[in-house]
Amino acid sequence: MKKINFKQFKLQPVSADQLTDRLLIINLYVTQAVILLIAAVILWFQKPNLLSMFSLASPGHLALWGAVYAAAVLLVDMTVSRWVPPEVTDDGGINEKLFGNRPLWHIAVMSLVVAICEELLFRGAIQASWGPYWTSILFAAIHFRYLQHWLMTGLVFSISYGLGWIYIQTGSIWTPILAHFLIDFVMGCILRYRRET
Repeated sequence: MKKINFKQFKLQPVSADQLTDRLLIINLYVTQAVILLIAAVILWFQKPNLLSMFSLASPGHLALWGAVYAAAVLLVDMTVSRWVPPEVTDDGGINEKLFGNRPLWHIAVMSLVVAICEELLFRGAIQASWGPYWTSILFAAIHFRYLQHWLMTGLVFSISYGLGWIYIQTGSIWTPILAHFLIDFVMGCILRYRRET
């Protein structure tokens, strides 16, 4: 049997300039597929009431919660971006490269995929056992490109905690999915269309 030399595999920081557009997109979708698979496995063992989790009993109420929360997050983000130096909010150029030249439909698809996969894992599966606080710590930790800046890490944690809170308030996973989608979509559009002005 052939032995694998694990010392040859080294984790190194990768800058956005080293990633091709194709590799970045593949990485995004593969990562989301893995997140969805993990969510499905956890939910399989938890056996939650899926009818309750995916309830659309009052869609207007759920949409209002999601839209108001997303608007509040976007307002805070724009305020922070206006008053802090750009290097404090820098993610290494990943978001710029991810959304910068993407057509509007693809920004919408990426935002929807990320919102569904991440909310099913974090709010739907993990929050049921860990609660919103510890779930938000894990959520902030997987967004490792922000960990080098305490302000961005704090914002990601706070956004996640808020998503957990609105999930608890409405009882439907659709609310944090909608809010997450709107936040990512609007921020993606800002990154995409800001360069054209």
